[in-house]
Amino acid sequence: MSEKDKLPIDINRIMDMIPHRYPILLVDRILELEEGVSATGLKNVTMNEPHFQGHFPSMPIMPGVLIVEAMAQTAAILVVETLGEEAEGKLVYFMTIDETRFRKPVVPGDSVHIKVTKIKSKGPVWKFKGEAIVDGKLCAESVFSAMIANNDK
Repeated sequence: MSEKDKLPIDINRIMDMIPHRYPILLVDRILELEEGVSATGLKNVTMNEPHFQGHFPSMPIMPGVLIVEAMAQTAAILVVETLGEEAEGKLVYFMTIDETRFRKPVVPGDSVHIKVTKIKSKGPVWKFKGEAIVDGKLCAESVFSAMIANNDK
């Protein structure tokens, strides 16, 4: 089966791949994925998400930290798809978050395309460039690294 035959990756498969759950699961679908290289996730932003109750309630804006988290989750899905089933359910911990810029607010009703590209990997440590794009416009970008680890308590 080719990579294209596996796409899109739906929410049920995403929940098999990473341990995040509502309200912190921030990727609804994977639209594109090239193993070991890049992935594009989709996050449909809705007004019923809990952070909008307190984050500028008169002008709801998705918190920037959650946009970066959505990038990290998309990257984690790329890592799991690249490494295979033995990586499913493992935790991916942030190690660094650098060069982060927020350029345009993300608001309810937006469909955010989350593009992540692997910069490098060495052992369990992976480094990525992430972008959040709405209607073809760059809303946020970041360079971050993460480590994949066992989900041991």
